[in-house]
Amino acid sequence: MKISILDDYHDTLRGLVCFQKLEGHEVEIWNDHTDDLDMLAQRLRDTEALVLIRERTKIRAPLLDRLPKLKLISQRSVYPHIDIDACTRRGVIMSSSQHAGTPSYATAELTWGLILSAMRQIPQQMAALKEGKWQAGIGNSVREKTLGIFGYGRIGRVVAGYGAAFGMKVVVWGSEDSRMRARSNGYATADGKEAFFEECDVLSLHLRLVDATRGIVTASDLARMKETALIVNTSRAPLIEPGALVRALQAGRPGMAAVDVYEEEPVLDTHHPLLGIGNVVCTPHIGYVTREEYEVQFSDIFDQIVAYCSGEPINVVNPEVV
Repeated sequence: MKISILDDYHDTLRGLVCFQKLEGHEVEIWNDHTDDLDMLAQRLRDTEALVLIRERTKIRAPLLDRLPKLKLISQRSVYPHIDIDACTRRGVIMSSSQHAGTPSYATAELTWGLILSAMRQIPQQMAALKEGKWQAGIGNSVREKTLGIFGYGRIGRVVAGYGAAFGMKVVVWGSEDSRMRARSNGYATADGKEAFFEECDVLSLHLRLVDATRGIVTASDLARMKETALIVNTSRAPLIEPGALVRALQAGRPGMAAVDVYEEEPVLDTHHPLLGIGNVVCTPHIGYVTREEYEVQFSDIFDQIVAYCSGEPINVVNPEVV
């Protein structure tokens, strides 16, 4: 089978143990990124199975219509970047395990790293030290602070555990099912969304991006946060109302942010507004980017290709094609 893999920036996948699952197939890997429709159509013209790394490339009808040999798209996680209806019309199977309930310890670890970095001003202190300055300011401890977990799912519950281990008071908000799971694990839940945003010293978003959660964090929510509070987003930028985070930080509520995700990615403009705010810690969507996490994720993705080749596709999002 002719398999194409897009956006493997660091040429990592061919070095994974799970890459052996594709032995016997013709695999082409692209290490750069392009949104150019003509270039993508040229690169993928003979592709039968397309492997995507998260949402790095959008797969819409204008591109799908130019890929007559494409039979399968294999990826993991949610798929707001893929036109499922267009896939179905073209007879393209879309397979995505959507993590199958497995925690992402890599994302949880990065979340905790961002919390400590922002609260203790680690990037700012490093920058000052490199400029010949000694101690650029004073940070904040996390112990006895209130950690808010918005979305108590596979990542949120791990971050909650980290917070508890560091002596934080953990409070959860989210769907009723989410809150029930949190209470069953011994965590407090907020009295309501407004109270949740008002009381948290650190508030971390752990929701999937679906229609119901797009823009779920509004400008009004952010305005309720403390001037000393930190908001953390390692999930998806559109969970927050467009432009609201920058405006909120400029207004001083919340007082800090730590983000790994952006409204448009990749961010290559050094003048991006979040990069110019001194009380913001930014990373380039690396929550899931560890070798160990890649082994877990791409083992699932390659299994979906193997299953398709055996005539029994799995994790099919659009079963009407089958």
